[in-house]
Amino acid sequence: MSDVPPAALKTPTISLAGSVNDAMLSVWIESFGRACAGSTPLVLALSTTGGDAEIGRRIADDVRLFRDQTRRQALFLGKTMIYSAGATIMGGFLKADRWLTRDAMVMVHGRKLSKEIRYERTLRAERRGVEALLAEIEAGIALETLEFAKFIEGSDIAADEIRERTIGDWYIPADEALRRGLIAGVV
Repeated sequence: MSDVPPAALKTPTISLAGSVNDAMLSVWIESFGRACAGSTPLVLALSTTGGDAEIGRRIADDVRLFRDQTRRQALFLGKTMIYSAGATIMGGFLKADRWLTRDAMVMVHGRKLSKEIRYERTLRAERRGVEALLAEIEAGIALETLEFAKFIEGSDIAADEIRERTIGDWYIPADEALRRGLIAGVV
């Protein structure tokens, strides 16, 4: 772990704040295109209360592709709050390139499902709907496991611990994130 934050953190290439949603994705795509055209490291400053997990995964995957294709560094600076889908985005950065501000709080939880189900047909007719719902839940759990693995890679947090702690909301202050090995440092 580095004690000295990279100088590039002082001038983020992209700053995102607010809900992880379609509007944030639009800002990301536009800013990311400009950042890719340059030759300096990609530096994302993020502050979010969370949002759409799939948009978070999309941004994280863009970061991975950026690193793989350009061989340039991608740095993450989490400010104030990095909740839910924000932690998914954070997981797209290498541990050595993740930084949090002193007052930052990361919140991680398991994927959620909100559905109202009403069964009124025969049991045989309803079976397909139940099977489809179960398949959706299984796919969500598989994605959750994959994203958690990226988030905890290189830390002292085991898969069993994150799975247990994220049944509810797990709040991780910056100093604990550093102590547990989730980030490179605190600024």
